[in-house]
Amino acid sequence: MNTKYIFPLIVLAICATISSCSSDDTSDNTASAPTTNSTVSPTPLNSPVAAEPFSTQPTSKAISGKTTQVTLYTSDSQCQDYVAKKASVSADEPMNEAVGKILEERDTADFSLVGYRVNINNDVATIDLRISPESKRQIASLSSCEQFALFGSLRKTLTSNAQWKIKDVRFTQQGEEIVF
Repeated sequence: MNTKYIFPLIVLAICATISSCSSDDTSDNTASAPTTNSTVSPTPLNSPVAAEPFSTQPTSKAISGKTTQVTLYTSDSQCQDYVAKKASVSADEPMNEAVGKILEERDTADFSLVGYRVNINNDVATIDLRISPESKRQIASLSSCEQFALFGSLRKTLTSNAQWKIKDVRFTQQGEEIVF
């Protein structure tokens, strides 16, 4: 492996480890946590891929009409830290919508997702990503900064919202584990 890739991977691994540490937030959260072995349902695409009910768009309307506040974490411009911001999401699918909002910011002209699926099993969230067939770039071609922004933002958002009780986040692409 080329040494110019080793240092960014080490930095990414350290950041991922640090961001996966949870805090003891005892604030009163009214949103209920997902049950063990649950799947957070994705929302339909404007132009769905055949037989794939994945989405990169968060739910625009909550089924019940209720919303809840969550904290989204996005990368700063130097890819050194995360910036927290509050967002209103559907109270029915807050985790799924939070993931969608983060992914919306990562969609670029040359790297495009057609969908995602969030699965929760024993306090571990697995985010399965689907890259657009028209995407000029793949996950492996993302710079260390882009990986920090995409994967780190998702991990930090899911593990830092204590009401979800997520201890770890894993990533797959069409069911295959993404190795950093």
